[in-house]
Amino acid sequence: MRRRYFRLAIGLAALAGMAHAQKLTNPFFAFDNGTGRDEKVPLEEQADLVKRTGYAGLGYTGTAKIPEMLQALESRGLKMFSTYVAVKVDGDAGYDPGLPEAIRQLKGHETVLWLTVQGAAPDGETRAVRWVREVADMAAQSGLRVVLYPHMGFFVGRIEDALRIRKLADRANVGVSFNLTHFLAVKDEANLDQRLKDAMPYLELVSINGAEHEGGWDRLIQPLDRGAFDVFGFLKKLAAAGYKGPIGLQCYQVPGDREENLKRSMAAWRKFQERL
Repeated sequence: MRRRYFRLAIGLAALAGMAHAQKLTNPFFAFDNGTGRDEKVPLEEQADLVKRTGYAGLGYTGTAKIPEMLQALESRGLKMFSTYVAVKVDGDAGYDPGLPEAIRQLKGHETVLWLTVQGAAPDGETRAVRWVREVADMAAQSGLRVVLYPHMGFFVGRIEDALRIRKLADRANVGVSFNLTHFLAVKDEANLDQRLKDAMPYLELVSINGAEHEGGWDRLIQPLDRGAFDVFGFLKKLAAAGYKGPIGLQCYQVPGDREENLKRSMAAWRKFQERL
């Protein structure tokens, strides 16, 4: 009898461990394309909106006004999780001339450089590796990480491209992200499990949103409580694989009131947390 109870206790402990591993405790942040970036809303107002709607922080864009955005967020207990920047394989400049100074300003803030690789050139891969290495080396001097952002139609347009360039760049501070919108846009949903498996050892950022299975941006980017794509199932796969990094809410060109959209998506996120 005692042995049976012992086995039962072990089994319950194992189940508890599994349940703990499945919790959705990832930091959840909003992209600034959902807080008024494109309408030039003042940074302080954007930070207030993020705070009011319950997000852990913001995914910023570009290299301008980094100290001001950091101050606006951090004074409210929020974090700048990322800033969205680019390298271009079809030009001589390679990247925004403000990037080196932005990297210095970000030192100590654990903000990720969320890096797209854009353009086309006969020697595009060689150029891509060169610029990613250069950005990664600058970032390393400030203790920052570089995460490749697959964007449909760019040189790095798929998760497979990001993984290839990461490997070729051969820098310890370079990882990849999984962007649900762009994954659906390249029509690779049938390979979701394999793509997640391949990315997981290097996965450092994820973006989500409500979405249909296909269509234009108006169908592939919606508030989190809309769309036919099973975002909860996707998050379950992430949790089961052990992903504990930040998750951002993509809001590009979502129509309607900004605050209402953010509230709707946060309510959906909290329901996901309860279910998981």
